[in-house]
Amino acid sequence: MINFIGITNDNHLERNISINNAVLSDYKWFWVDFSEPTDEEVKHLSETFHFHPLAIEDCVQEFQRPKLDYYKNYTFFVTHLLREEDEVIMKDQLDFFVGESCIVTFHKVPSDEVLIVWNRFLAQESLVGWDPYYIFYEILDKIVDNYFPLIYKIEDELEKMNDSINKKSMNNLMNELFETRNMLLNLLHSVNPMRDLLYRMLNSHHLNLNRIGERKEYFSDIYDHLLKLSDMVMTNREVTADIRDSYLSLNSHQTNNVMKLLTIITSIFAPLTFIAGIYGMNFSYIPELTWKYGYFFSLILMALIGLCMLLWFRRKGWFK
Repeated sequence: MINFIGITNDNHLERNISINNAVLSDYKWFWVDFSEPTDEEVKHLSETFHFHPLAIEDCVQEFQRPKLDYYKNYTFFVTHLLREEDEVIMKDQLDFFVGESCIVTFHKVPSDEVLIVWNRFLAQESLVGWDPYYIFYEILDKIVDNYFPLIYKIEDELEKMNDSINKKSMNNLMNELFETRNMLLNLLHSVNPMRDLLYRMLNSHHLNLNRIGERKEYFSDIYDHLLKLSDMVMTNREVTADIRDSYLSLNSHQTNNVMKLLTIITSIFAPLTFIAGIYGMNFSYIPELTWKYGYFFSLILMALIGLCMLLWFRRKGWFK
């Protein structure tokens, strides 16, 4: 679907323009949104707007790394949308063609970010301050703002995971940790390139000559948000590593305690087994076999040996 709105030279907003009948030169500037376009609609990128074939190819062939490319009358931007679906972070691509007289947005899946700004723009009583670069800023700001809830949710999950570290089996905890680390890695693969994109925008001499330069403080604010997001993702990845190491240390400590207990039991029964083994031999002449109190003496002897060993282990601190 293609949505087309145009602003005439006398700052009048025209809505629901048909792209097939539109005369682009009649407008001071315009915004065209390609939402889930068909193959026939994609052809308008080249036939109507005459965008560069390489930029069109980047639109059609997902997924590109967030980037910008300079062309004669416009700049092409690739950005990433993030959303959660069935507890999995999904990544979508949103492309921009931004120039002094136009902004074209292109996305193969519905974009709430574009829809919010579109409706807000249509609801304006005055178009003062609005232009293609400001619309680009508004959408970009919404894209980055929507990254935060995903990270906040991961932080909440990590906190719950840390609180229940003693209640979960090792396999379940490790599966949850690796799933969380994969989600954070997916976030990092979008946040860091987006951060680099904003850094390049802010330090580009070419872009500073147009209206992006006039609104540099706005884009600097988005860049600051991306720096914060990048730090949050890296911090949470370190937290997952800490939880994993803590659980492995705790599990190792518990295993050592079990092994210690088994060693104590084995050590106590070793001499008792030795005594029982001697009197279990099938020799005819073992003097104690004919002794009236031999059986009771051997039991008392084994009990004394076990008690002495328990006291000795306790003195050595094996039960601590």
